[in-house]
Amino acid sequence: MEPTGHYWLNLAHLLKENNIKFVAVNPLHVKKSKELDDNSPTKNDVKDAKVIAQLVKDGRYAEPTIPQGVYAELRVAKKIRDLLTVDLQTVQGQIHNWLDRYFPEFLTVFKSWEGKAALQFLRLGALPHELIHFTDQYL
Repeated sequence: MEPTGHYWLNLAHLLKENNIKFVAVNPLHVKKSKELDDNSPTKNDVKDAKVIAQLVKDGRYAEPTIPQGVYAELRVAKKIRDLLTVDLQTVQGQIHNWLDRYFPEFLTVFKSWEGKAALQFLRLGALPHELIHFTDQYL
C-alpha cells in the first residue's frame, strides 16, 4: 500500500490484528516511478496500483511500524503539535504583515507585539488614524 494521509491506517490495523503481512511503498517513489513508465505524471487508481505492485515486486518497500498504546498517542500528539506550530507561525506572519502595512511604527513604540501592553492596544482594533478619537478610558 501507499501510506498517504490517514486513510491507510484502518486497513493497516486490521491487517496487523489478523497477522497478515503488509508493506508500504514511499509515496515519493510512486510519483517518480509513475513518470518513468509513460513519461506522464497523470494520476489514476489503475496506474497507481500498477506502479505500487512493481515497486513491491522490485523490493522497494518498507514494513511499517504501527505504534500501539501510549506510543500511538505520543505520535498523534506530536503530529497535532507540529500542525499547531505551523498554524501559529502563519498567524504570527499575518500579524506582522498587518502591522507592517497599517502601523509600521508599532514596533518602535512597543518592544514586541506580544507584550501585555501591545496586546491590550491591539485589542482596540484601531488603525493609527483612528487613535485620535479614543479617550483615556479606552487606553
